[in-house]
Amino acid sequence: MKRILLLLLAAPLVALAQNYPSKPVRMVIPFAPGGASDFVGRIMQPKMVELLGQPIVVENRAGAAGSIGAEVAAKSAPDGYTIFLGNVGSIAINPGVYPKLGINPVKDFIAVTQVVDVPSILIVHPSVPASSVKELVAYAKANPGKLNFASPGSGSLDRLEMELLRKLEKLDMVHVPYKGGAGPATAGLMGGETQLMFATAASAMPGVKGGRLKPLAVTSTRRIDTLPEVPTVEEAGYPDLKAGSWQGIFVPTGTPRDVVDRIFAVSTQVMKDTDVINRLKNGGAEAVTSASPAEFQKYVAAETERWAKIAREAGATPD
Repeated sequence: MKRILLLLLAAPLVALAQNYPSKPVRMVIPFAPGGASDFVGRIMQPKMVELLGQPIVVENRAGAAGSIGAEVAAKSAPDGYTIFLGNVGSIAINPGVYPKLGINPVKDFIAVTQVVDVPSILIVHPSVPASSVKELVAYAKANPGKLNFASPGSGSLDRLEMELLRKLEKLDMVHVPYKGGAGPATAGLMGGETQLMFATAASAMPGVKGGRLKPLAVTSTRRIDTLPEVPTVEEAGYPDLKAGSWQGIFVPTGTPRDVVDRIFAVSTQVMKDTDVINRLKNGGAEAVTSASPAEFQKYVAAETERWAKIAREAGATPD
């Protein structure tokens, strides 16, 4: 009797997976139009529509550093018709910054696959007499409390990357958070209000190319094509600083495995498309996919543990 009941309960899910998708799919992006996540989602959208055979409706649900959109998506029906484009902030950092999140991203989402990685660049104002990370560290130690570092907010990845460097080298520097994202923070750095910061490649590149910012290292595992002369943090002697503003596809926990596998297959195929790869690269993002949902889930759990610890130690709070 129990076996029959289980079969009856599973039948609708099996039918759902076999027919998926039979109607439009919603992609929740937890940030405003025009931002990095929206940029990635809009590039993925046409190819996903082509492969799934159904419209993809992008829904921007901004607020609370991505937490509002994450909660909307996590509490949606687990049927594959709501997918979430999460990133390192909305998934891995926020649990360590917001004491009362409405969800637990690791438990309330199935991690399907990573889709992009956006490396950060350690940049300094040209007035800073350092041409390498080691020289910067030496200068900071010789001038305690005199260097100001910028960030887009207390709980941002950019801020936490600098806190990690500060911890590794026991540096005394002053944090200057800016409102409005990376744009105001990098503008302040170019204007000399601050002396250094970590910023995504996309945010840093205009200032670097214009000679108004000096790049010292990139946080990716290999050098980036747009700045081939800039070493990685590992090459600079700081392997623990390897990081990136990754983004990935998530669905609510409880979504049928066959549907998850279908979304995984489509998402990874999208990220292998030459046009998608080139458009992302032009915007400073690299197409990166996971070997399986299980691998991505493991990676997300590790990232959450890593950044939550750094956020707690830095005293990061919601802005």
